[in-house]
Amino acid sequence: MLKIGLTGGIASGKSLVATRLAELGAVLVDADAIAREVVEPGTPGLAAVVDAFGPEILDGGGRLDRPRLGAIVFQHPERRAELNGIIHPLVRERAAAVIATASAEAVVVQDIPLLVETGQQTNFHLVLVVDAPEDVRLQRMTEHRGMTEADARSRMAAQASRQDRLAAADVVLINTGTREELLAAVDRLWNERLVPFARNISQAAVAARSGAPVLVAADSDWPRQAAGLAERLKAAAPEDVLAVDHIGSTAVPGLEAKDVIDLQLAVADLATADRIAPLLGAAGFPLWPGILMDSPHGRPGPAAWSKRLHGNADPARPVNLHVRVAGSPGWRFALCFRDWLRADPAARSEYAAEKRRVVALHAADDSTAGYAQGKEAWFSEVAVPRMERWAESSGWQPPSYVSTSADAGQP
Repeated sequence: MLKIGLTGGIASGKSLVATRLAELGAVLVDADAIAREVVEPGTPGLAAVVDAFGPEILDGGGRLDRPRLGAIVFQHPERRAELNGIIHPLVRERAAAVIATASAEAVVVQDIPLLVETGQQTNFHLVLVVDAPEDVRLQRMTEHRGMTEADARSRMAAQASRQDRLAAADVVLINTGTREELLAAVDRLWNERLVPFARNISQAAVAARSGAPVLVAADSDWPRQAAGLAERLKAAAPEDVLAVDHIGSTAVPGLEAKDVIDLQLAVADLATADRIAPLLGAAGFPLWPGILMDSPHGRPGPAAWSKRLHGNADPARPVNLHVRVAGSPGWRFALCFRDWLRADPAARSEYAAEKRRVVALHAADDSTAGYAQGKEAWFSEVAVPRMERWAESSGWQPPSYVSTSADAGQP
């Protein structure tokens, strides 16, 4: 199933987005609603809260007096952390039970106000943030919810900063316009991204790509996106993933590139790569069948350049995930080539010119296969010799998490 983490600052419009997604067919898991359920009278959750905060946080009917409790926890961060330590495990347990009943083809949306604060980003295929500037949210709380400005600011301060939420986001819905504009944005997201994403995951299919290669200017956000994807991949198979590195042109600052994130996932051997393939697929990165080898660049022989290739099921974020044995020739080449281009402006400029030349030759193609093949001669004849001379003269060494062996990468 496709798992979406939905969050946003107080008064951002998150609840409206959650309601619309449920209307469109998503399975909605509302953390706030569950948080209220787990402290209903007679529950172990309410008993634990009373033990921690005293019976005075109950109203005359024996129910939790939320305004009184809120006045305590929003003024004292240590008490808020204490309350969260009681409530959050109960909410997660109940949410897991709800999700377990959803179908494999479902789009499950978990509405979690404190998603970023509790570090749950890696639990989802996408993190969706509903955003509005702080002054807009403050106005909404004081004018429409009747809060004092001091109370509103206190509640905003108790949440992650706007900057931290945006840094965790895969999708941002800006809610500064009308209700109708926000709902229309949700509808587009559902139809153009979430539905096909869910279908691709259920079918273990990489999102379709077509069209000639197109180079775009370097995007300063590529490294952030790559880092978030890498953390999800590590979480998919934490015992087997040695590292996930951002490689390729989008990992080189200032270098124009196709808008495709290349990642390299290092494993101990190809048997591990095959064993974790279903886990990577469930995380949103299905195997691309039939691609079992890199183009060899020098020695040793072709068999040592074996790999597995996965792609992203998300139609809005193309990813090439190269699963290679740590210490293998292909693994080393990807890291060394990236670092050489980062360090050598002349090499970076020459590679950019080569990319533009090959793009022009394949401007009428219906795929990027010809473009990829068209660069191979430059790699072998120009890049590899110069890269190796740079590596030797600079003392470049591969990452220390692996010791290179003679037979690394053998199938």
